[in-house]
Amino acid sequence: MKSVKKKLLAGLLTVAMLVPVLTGCGLKTGTKEEGGAAGGKTTKVVLNEVAHSLFYAPMYVAIENGYFKEQGIDLELVTGFGADKTMTAVLSGEADIGFMGPETTVYTCNEGATDLVVNFAQLTQRAGNFLVGREADDAFEWKKLKGTYVLGGRDGGMPEMVFEYILKKNGIDPAADLNIDKSIDFGSTAAAFSGGQGDYSVEFEPGATALEQEGAGYVVASLGVDSGYVPYTAFSAKDSYMKEHPEVIRGFVAALKKGMEYVYSHSPEEVADVIAPQFKDTEKETMAIIIGRYADQDTWKKDLVFEADAYRLLLDILEEAGQLTERPAYEKLVTTEYAK
Repeated sequence: MKSVKKKLLAGLLTVAMLVPVLTGCGLKTGTKEEGGAAGGKTTKVVLNEVAHSLFYAPMYVAIENGYFKEQGIDLELVTGFGADKTMTAVLSGEADIGFMGPETTVYTCNEGATDLVVNFAQLTQRAGNFLVGREADDAFEWKKLKGTYVLGGRDGGMPEMVFEYILKKNGIDPAADLNIDKSIDFGSTAAAFSGGQGDYSVEFEPGATALEQEGAGYVVASLGVDSGYVPYTAFSAKDSYMKEHPEVIRGFVAALKKGMEYVYSHSPEEVADVIAPQFKDTEKETMAIIIGRYADQDTWKKDLVFEADAYRLLLDILEEAGQLTERPAYEKLVTTEYAK
């Protein structure tokens, strides 16, 4: 039976095959050079992020502190609202760089893409979501989910696969032991849970903290802690783009590293002050709580290097979830040239 994921990726590959034709007909991509204020060259780079979340604090620090500008990069940030949409933007040339779960690059490779989308820097090394229940539970155990109704994530996406990975580690069959609702849009689960749907919900921030603050739910477990280290999100670009613009990728990673260094050398409150313009609807005090929570569980990959062991674990998770047809070589979909 052909899965929704496979149908989607077939569409992505159709886009990928059309790109050379469209480009030849004058399709405008995101990268161009312009004169800088001091007469130097700046390069316009479109970055498509899978979601806009405090989970990605080091990237926003790099933006707000001007680290990309220091590297001659005029960065345009676009939110894709889903890894499938982010990958489509990269394949079509609407985005130069994608920021998403690296599983999407594996799917695209296995569907036959010729211009591979390659991961060049890893930002997060733990899952960024939390399990929220109806009541506070300091003695929570995963076996308590048996027989319950849980608002989960998109089938084939990292949030849902890591959730099911944890369930299996705890002897729970995701298909038989509980009801996981995978139909609700990524950004709508908190509202659905607050409105009475589900016994538990798997939530990213600020959704998890917002539910706690309104008394509609309580964080009972961290998927990032209970899953261990996993390559959750990474930056990637088409192989052709990296070959044509190695200086852009090099500068991009240098800016990210400065953002990472800032986060690890400053307090959550200081980080919240810097990235507040990115989250105008979130109170700084709430932001600091969330940033501190992520920092405490060692969320971010300090050196940005996507290691071979992490890649193999990713493939294991995909395989266990029934989402893997082949295991592409590490060297095919990951480069450490820029992060190192």
